[in-house]
Amino acid sequence: MNRNPRRALGRRRLCFGGWIAGMGTVSGTRLVVGHWPRSPYGAFSDVMVERPDGERLLLAPTEETAEFIRSTYTFDTVLVVPVRVAVQGDTWVVAAGLLDLRFTVGRRGPLGVLLRAVPGGLARRPAWSALIDRPARLFLAGVRTRGSAGGGRREWYGARDLRPVVALSATYDGHDLGACAPVEPPVRFGFGSVPRRPALTRVTTTVELGPKSGE
Repeated sequence: MNRNPRRALGRRRLCFGGWIAGMGTVSGTRLVVGHWPRSPYGAFSDVMVERPDGERLLLAPTEETAEFIRSTYTFDTVLVVPVRVAVQGDTWVVAAGLLDLRFTVGRRGPLGVLLRAVPGGLARRPAWSALIDRPARLFLAGVRTRGSAGGGRREWYGARDLRPVVALSATYDGHDLGACAPVEPPVRFGFGSVPRRPALTRVTTTVELGPKSGE
């Protein structure tokens, strides 16, 4: 007798470890960079872009990662392009197709210090993400740590660090996107946004696939 209902339904969970950077620009473009040194697809990075007119764009490095991400989130346009991320001290340099982005993070505040104390094993537990979902909504407008994703999937985020993004420069197809600004309005790729104040968050993300779902 199978006592695990998720296993009985053919569900399984995929775990990703890395960083998410969410930031806005004065032009109205909002950017979400995912940098995943540990994932079921190996190390990779991706960028989600929401333009001022509301178009949602995914920049992913392979057909495999693009298919997984667009099956989990919602986009109007998906492009498979080389995505490179280099970290130089407090500065991150991102090149993704026609996008060139450089941003700098500042010193972590009290919340970042608190999140760094969360053990990695605890951050990976969906129950922990469920527990902190309400505080995240209260203190980080637009942020949710659990919810339903595309294709009958569910998702949990366990944050382990938080640092502010204090400056950025970005161009897309040679056009300057302007200086750093709040993520406003919130991005609309999935069930939740990123913090309104531009930030870099270290996270463990768990995605539970739907019954008989592929990757």
